Amino acid sequence: MLPFFNIVALFAVTAVAEIVGCYLPWLVVRQDRTAWLLVPAAMSLALFAWLLTWHPAAAGRTYAAYGGMYIAVALLWLRFVDGVALTRWDIAGAAIALLGMAVIALQPQLPTPPLA
Repeated sequence: MLPFFNIVALFAVTAVAEIVGCYLPWLVVRQDRTAWLLVPAAMSLALFAWLLTWHPAAAGRTYAAYGGMYIAVALLWLRFVDGVALTRWDIAGAAIALLGMAVIALQPQLPTPPLA
């Protein structure tokens, strides 16, 4: 079970890196903040892409499972950074997304058949 919690933690850090990398340009465009915010935004998005490579699963499976964590972290961002109260629908949706992430991440690992 410990490897699962490591995956969850890595997904959470990955989601924060992606959200920061997208939020900073949003501040530049929508709130007329300094364009210098694009530098840490690019670095954050590069970190996001690099962190995705740390996952042992195939890329498509990693992206699918990561999506559940991204939803949950984005809603936490909405609450704690944007200051918007979450609804019961937000919480239910995040719970369903995290359940989907767990199903994908915890599936039995079958041996890969040899190539012909």
